[in-house]
Amino acid sequence: MPETTMPETVVDEPGIADSPIASIDPKDAARAMAVEAAEDENGVGEFVEAIDAGDGITDYRFVSLMRGYEGWQWSVTMFHDVERDTWTVNESTLIPMEQALRPPEWIPWKDRLLPADLSVTDSIGTDPDDPRLEEGFRATAEAETGDTRVSDARDVEAAGAPGKVDAADEASDTGASDSEAPDSEPVESQDAQPTTAAEDVDDAVSAFDLSRRHVLSPLGRAQTAQRWYEGPRGPKSLSTKTASGNLCSTCGFFVALQGDLSEMFGVCANKWSPDDGKVVSLDHGCGEHSEIEPPEPSHMWIQSKPAFDDLHIDVIAQAPRDERGEVELIEKLGAAGLPFDVPKGTIILKSQLPETR
Repeated sequence: MPETTMPETVVDEPGIADSPIASIDPKDAARAMAVEAAEDENGVGEFVEAIDAGDGITDYRFVSLMRGYEGWQWSVTMFHDVERDTWTVNESTLIPMEQALRPPEWIPWKDRLLPADLSVTDSIGTDPDDPRLEEGFRATAEAETGDTRVSDARDVEAAGAPGKVDAADEASDTGASDSEAPDSEPVESQDAQPTTAAEDVDDAVSAFDLSRRHVLSPLGRAQTAQRWYEGPRGPKSLSTKTASGNLCSTCGFFVALQGDLSEMFGVCANKWSPDDGKVVSLDHGCGEHSEIEPPEPSHMWIQSKPAFDDLHIDVIAQAPRDERGEVELIEKLGAAGLPFDVPKGTIILKSQLPETR
């Protein structure tokens, strides 16, 4: 945090900050200047110390009692003219101490940004000097011999590509010959071309696709491995704890990567797995291991008891009238006040029955 400086006090009339002080103690003058800058006598506390900065400059410190500035100190810098034996106030300011309440250190926006903050349409680009990347390897042609070589071939081994020793150099180092080792295995014919270091480099560049403009640096690979291993598809995930020891390293749907990262990671290819198409660690488990047998199908049908609904009423349509004539006649007799048990042979006029609608 930059040093906090109080604004300079403008004095209309001659005062402490306008003229040299010769008649009073410099500590008292420094306190008076601090009170003037605080605009409150109760805002300046006890004297702390006087720091000699050299060349006649002394820094007087006082405890700050201003609200919100607990743990700060008033600093009044004064100059002592030895020849005239006078003191002059240079400046006054507030200095934060270790106990001071200060805002956190400023962090640039790009350093505060997290991968989860970006959407599919956002892009922040890659810095040219990103330490996670390094130059790739490109084939270059020699002007005189016409041999094809790879630039920066010495860095292939550092980048993770396996380096081999030239066959001729290996033979010269061991000092082996046909006369010295008659019992050794027969040597290949002279027509066979020995494998050279340049060919090994070309094979490594092709196998690991190092001909791109930039490739992962050792730092980039280390950060990637740590991020993947400590992520939700590493050994500490909940699915791994419930996988009953069925890890990705023994799963048939596990597809290994290339390069250094293949020693720890691969890609899941099980469409029924929640990790399908994602990078998983060798000691991760998802519960959909290829060696887990499916459950046996059950052929037993369990008939549940019938449920009776005694809360709702079903409305059923009435039967046609030609099928319920006797019922309607009884209803009409009841409406006419006639008894239901009418003796046989009794004649009832239609006018005695109520009209039906």
